[in-house]
Amino acid sequence: MDVSPVLSLSQVSKSFGAVRAVREVSLDLFPGEAHALAGENGAGKSTLVKILSGVHRPDSGRILLDGEPVEFGGPADAQHAGVAVIYQEPTLFPDLSVMENIFMGRQPRSRLGIDRRAMRASAAELFAGLGVRLDPDQPARGLSIADQQLVEIAKALSLRARVLVMDEPTAALSGKEVARLFGVARTLREQGCALLFISHRLEEMFELCQRVTTLRDGAFVASDLIADISADDLVRRMVGRDLEALFPKQETDTGEVALQVRRLTREGVFTDVSFEVRRGEIVALAGLVGAGRSEVARAVFGIDRWDAGSVEVDGRRLRPASPTAAMAAGLALVPEDRRQQGLVMDLSIERNIGLAGLASVRRGPLISRPAERERARDWAVRLRLKFGRLTDPVNVLSGGNQQKVVLAKWLARKPSVLIVDEPTRGIDVGTKAEVHRLLSELAAGGVAVLMISSELPEVLGMADRVLVMHEGRLVAEIGRAEATEESVMAAATGRSVA
Repeated sequence: MDVSPVLSLSQVSKSFGAVRAVREVSLDLFPGEAHALAGENGAGKSTLVKILSGVHRPDSGRILLDGEPVEFGGPADAQHAGVAVIYQEPTLFPDLSVMENIFMGRQPRSRLGIDRRAMRASAAELFAGLGVRLDPDQPARGLSIADQQLVEIAKALSLRARVLVMDEPTAALSGKEVARLFGVARTLREQGCALLFISHRLEEMFELCQRVTTLRDGAFVASDLIADISADDLVRRMVGRDLEALFPKQETDTGEVALQVRRLTREGVFTDVSFEVRRGEIVALAGLVGAGRSEVARAVFGIDRWDAGSVEVDGRRLRPASPTAAMAAGLALVPEDRRQQGLVMDLSIERNIGLAGLASVRRGPLISRPAERERARDWAVRLRLKFGRLTDPVNVLSGGNQQKVVLAKWLARKPSVLIVDEPTRGIDVGTKAEVHRLLSELAAGGVAVLMISSELPEVLGMADRVLVMHEGRLVAEIGRAEATEESVMAAATGRSVA
């Protein structure tokens, strides 16, 4: 390439005590190019981002800006050099307006004080340049995550950022919001900005980026043009095994019906939903965001009340709106948002694993700590949990290991029916394969699994049957042999299945 990189890392290393987080990594970011950074959790991506943004200083190696060595003493230095980071969950001042967030500390002034008219015009100009419509006077409180990210991008451009690091920006976005964000990213590329894009979704890397650098265990593996590699090549670089290993689906014999849902209806949310899941079976509930999949799962588990219909577990009809009754019948739910709904983030790993089954470790009126710890240790080993101590707060774990803690909490109850809502969202490729292996083993052991997933490869790779929802209704049931991306998306978008 004739163009010189705007920012480079050369043989950069960083250690924390005895842990070598990054080892001799090199990276070139070119103007007008989107560059993906791929790797499992723990590969060193976050540390590299913090080095680029001035949060960490490398122990060795060099940072080059326009070919000249620079040192970032802190985030302000990186920002002054034109490096900005857009995080998965932006941190705006909620009680200030959009334009005040963009120009915080740098408001245009007139003789009478802050020039709000000039600030409003500058914010509107930034959004127009990005090709999006956002009211500069709107309070930041209540903005969607997608709109908050656009505010952060506008702020970066107001600082004349030349390098934009996008760290898991799509994890909490809908399909339409992702498409809009990618449109903005392409506009930035056309304006000459260098983008570093981090995501666990391989398809997004291939859609947006022109180059990809892969890390494994803190070390540089390869840097490739996207056009020259396949998804299988990238997975092999990331985890050392083929893409097929991501979906270790075991063929099992299905047994009796474990979960029977009949004509379940919640006015304005979903209507006349009927299906069954048998022991030994993984049934996927697919559909677009807003189709009502998670709402059906919440109603089945008793979190939300339904208006009509019935739910049976092993032939036993459940009382509506009673999670206690659902749990007693052998139902378990791993929710979509593990941090807000599945875990108590400040509690220890062992306490979180024990939360759904305190009765089994009670000795008289008290909880037996040795029994609680022994059960937690047992499940940590079974699920290959990576942790320091069981007494560590669960918030220090990676996303994939937090998901394993949620699974352990429910599996310790030995459920007959397991509902998992987006079981691999926001976790790396290697841990996804472990979660898939676990679901397959559970089904082989006779558990009935209902899996809600927005990732079509996961649906097609793991499900024995696919149920598709569209606008609150169940519109299709597709067998494993007939299920394709085309047939599932046709049903999910309201078109007939060919």
